[in-house]
Amino acid sequence: MHPFRLPAVAAFLLAAIPLHAESSVVVSLASVSDRIRAQNPDLAAARFRIQEALGRMNQSGRLDNPELETSIQHTPSFREGTIQIGLSQRFPVTDRLRLEKQVSLSQLKAAEAEVREVERTLVGKARQGIVNVLLLRQRRELLREQFGVSREFAAFLSEVVAKGEGSALDAGQAKLEAASLSTEIRQLDASETALLGELKPLLGMRPGELLNVGGNLPEPTLPAASTDPSRRPDLQAAELEAQAAAQGVLLERARRFDDVEGGFFTSAERIQDVPEGYRSDAFVGLRFKIALPFWNNNEGAIQEAQAKQKRRELEATALGRGIRLEADTARNEMAQWAKLIHEINTTLMPLADEQRTFAETTYRNGQGEIQSVLRTREKRLQLAVSRLDALREFHLARIRHETALAKP
Repeated sequence: MHPFRLPAVAAFLLAAIPLHAESSVVVSLASVSDRIRAQNPDLAAARFRIQEALGRMNQSGRLDNPELETSIQHTPSFREGTIQIGLSQRFPVTDRLRLEKQVSLSQLKAAEAEVREVERTLVGKARQGIVNVLLLRQRRELLREQFGVSREFAAFLSEVVAKGEGSALDAGQAKLEAASLSTEIRQLDASETALLGELKPLLGMRPGELLNVGGNLPEPTLPAASTDPSRRPDLQAAELEAQAAAQGVLLERARRFDDVEGGFFTSAERIQDVPEGYRSDAFVGLRFKIALPFWNNNEGAIQEAQAKQKRRELEATALGRGIRLEADTARNEMAQWAKLIHEINTTLMPLADEQRTFAETTYRNGQGEIQSVLRTREKRLQLAVSRLDALREFHLARIRHETALAKP
């Protein structure tokens, strides 16, 4: 190649590399909440609830627009006539406007709490997905370790068979065990791909972006026995809705009396006064309108508002009780899984390791059977998988407990 063409080719290759590069997103249990707040499309859409409530608040508590009135009348000959112009305004006789402002302000705060509730739900779901991914990877590493041991044992048996000192059937069974573990590892690879696919929409990722889940799970320790639900946004929203409903009762009572209308007008007229001729007069006056509450005193709306207030209060009470039960159940579940993990680590797993080592040593010395070796390995693998399952369930319960109490 011509030496002067090398820089051009290198520049072309460097420019082509980004075209095929895929961006990557890295998340962990600690950082997933920040990612969701910044990128989740459902949360971005939910934030417009605040703008809607803000618009309603800005619109509430305002006087009606004043009304301009005019009228003209005249004779067919247009020689006599009257023109009148007036301006009127409606005023509430109660504190209806202030109450409307209070109700809309409470609803604005409730909308803000509802958005935080959407965020809480999304973060909790994403954290559960991350726990599933991390524990699946630990299980895969366990199988890979077991696969390495099985493959080494199968190679040992193959060497023994080649020397004419062992059974070909035993060597075949050892190879089959290693192949089965390899198949399980590939199944876990597919399961991880599915779990990552469920996480991507929660993180607001675009097609083609790669997702890397990092970090480690904390040690399984029980949290403090606290079930204070006051941090829960949905409970805060429910309490604010109950507050708005109570203010709504006062508002409906204030609406028993319609607004009064007051205004002023001016008029001018030109009439013929026989025998004096035509003359013009001008007038200025005031006008008032007061509605008489004979047929409608807003009883039905007041009754509806009172029932709504009671319903909202009971819903908030029931929600607070449900939150406490949810947190308490999750913590009790954590205690049970932690107990099982401790028992496996301190009692069952050491016993399984001892039995596996004994079976392998006995078989290598020609005093045991291959079935004993395979059974002890299978039992140990089952215990290790059970430990990982218990660890996964513990951390899922921990996520539910933290999510139930809206812990950061």
